[in-house]
Amino acid sequence: MNAATQKTMFSSKTGDWATPQDFFDKLNWRFGRFTLDPCASIHNTKCANFYTKAEDGLSKDWEGEKVFVNPPYGRGIDQWIAKAYREGQKQSTRVVMLIPARTDTRYWHDYVMKASEIHFVKGRLKFGNSTNSAPFPSAVVVFEQATPRYIGPYVSTMEKS
Repeated sequence: MNAATQKTMFSSKTGDWATPQDFFDKLNWRFGRFTLDPCASIHNTKCANFYTKAEDGLSKDWEGEKVFVNPPYGRGIDQWIAKAYREGQKQSTRVVMLIPARTDTRYWHDYVMKASEIHFVKGRLKFGNSTNSAPFPSAVVVFEQATPRYIGPYVSTMEKS
């Protein structure tokens, strides 16, 4: 990786990391057809229903949607993750995020650790038209209301009959 590429990839000057199409297709198959891409551009959106930076997906309601989020990876990513967590708590809403696996951050512990699913991506993704892999590992994080599971009554084998 040359110095210019390295400087760009490690900086927060660009937060636009276009999701690889084949990776998105696998997520779309696994988690159901996505209906909303809240932080996209007209050039990189993955859904027919999307919000651009000017439309400010952070300020919109995502309730009832199956949301795919590949947020800007610079400053402010914590706001997207907090929003995804909150929206995922709404009825009939699933939010699937592709984010850097930065397990040492506050937002990871405050929100990601409360996710219903966390999947670490093996290897490094190539975003957009990049010829180089990302300099960071990635994770797919799913926020949605947990489905209540019935667990029968606890019966101790130590109790006397």
